[in-house]
Amino acid sequence: MERTLSPTADRLLPQVDGRHETLDGIRAAAALMVLFFHVATETGDSLAPGVVGGLLGALDLAVPLFFALSGVLLFRPWARAVLDGDQGPRALPYLWRRAVRVFPAYWVVAVTALLLHSRAELGLRHWLEVVTLTFPFDTDPPWLGTGPYGLGQMWSLSVEVSFYLLLPLLALALTLWARRGPTVDARGRRLLVGLAALVVLGFAALVPQFYPEARAYMHAWLPRALGLFAAGMALAVLSEWARREPGPDGPVRRLCRTIAASPGLCWLAAGAFLALNATPAAGGRFIGAGDVWSSAVDSATGIGFAFLVLAPAALAPRPTAAALPLRRAEAWAGGRWLDSLLRHRTVQFLARISYGVFLWQFVVLYLWRDFTGQEIFTGSFLLDAVPVTAGTVLLAMATHRWVEEPARRWSRHHGPGSAPKRAVAAGG
Repeated sequence: MERTLSPTADRLLPQVDGRHETLDGIRAAAALMVLFFHVATETGDSLAPGVVGGLLGALDLAVPLFFALSGVLLFRPWARAVLDGDQGPRALPYLWRRAVRVFPAYWVVAVTALLLHSRAELGLRHWLEVVTLTFPFDTDPPWLGTGPYGLGQMWSLSVEVSFYLLLPLLALALTLWARRGPTVDARGRRLLVGLAALVVLGFAALVPQFYPEARAYMHAWLPRALGLFAAGMALAVLSEWARREPGPDGPVRRLCRTIAASPGLCWLAAGAFLALNATPAAGGRFIGAGDVWSSAVDSATGIGFAFLVLAPAALAPRPTAAALPLRRAEAWAGGRWLDSLLRHRTVQFLARISYGVFLWQFVVLYLWRDFTGQEIFTGSFLLDAVPVTAGTVLLAMATHRWVEEPARRWSRHHGPGSAPKRAVAAGG
């Protein structure tokens, strides 16, 4: 079980429960990154030679951020259970919460995009593939690119959902392996070794993607992204391990404290991975372009970038009410600028609607370009980014208010693990 800690010691350890506003802020930034990447690709700016084009093309590192965020947030309860020697979360309530979180808003956007652009071209089978998020597994689709018109970004959501489905099984395998350790430290080390094996599997998945012949569609499947999820899962392990580590000031606690106090250094190193990703060494500037070696570089830079961006936030202690005024007054001192930036009310607003920003961006982008009569790879990134961002944010606000929040409230009282069933069990 988690050791009882003094208030002073607790303030120095990573936050492992409650709303994590700094991670929410990173999710908001990732949503904008992927929007700007798609605008820049549509206008052709991300394909232009030179530094600016390369950096715009590297904005697709937002996808590794999303995957690693899912790893750190969703695996944490299982990591806690393994380290404590307890039973992990029940799979059905977890899967129910994920389904309600993902599908209602997605269905609204998917049906809108299909009705606007693809109702005459796609048959019933393809509609079913879209609404079930299985369309990336169609190896001979009638559309060009990574999905039907207006839904090209949804391949990454399909990868997310595949990870959600697989996570209970991954957690079971990691639990059986890690629980052979007799101590908390031994179990923590075994968890990290198991996650390193997932990273290796992610790189190994590149072999069937390219040999004996190239299969570009496998870029949109879960196996090659396992290392990205494992990077976030490792942060979940470190944060929970630090709170259970024996002794007054062990190496895991010192590591977490050092990383949390060094966001500038971590983000500078993350910038180096982004710069490498912007070079031809990481492949072409289209999704899935490149050979096995450039794809390996692309995966490695994604893992490094996501881990280093998330680590200072994921391993940071919970802010106290007494510390917040100091944080405002000395926002750029002692590593506190990260909290000041990511907890800003504008960033937190964007975080709340970030899922809608991700969902709606291609629908708005194509409507805008149809309205202005622009052809593919023409136009101005700056002139398109402003109206597309504004329209996407407005639709995201509407979806959050009238779809996401009502679905979330409804799910609290319906389905596996809902409040009424827990109340009946407690009373019975």
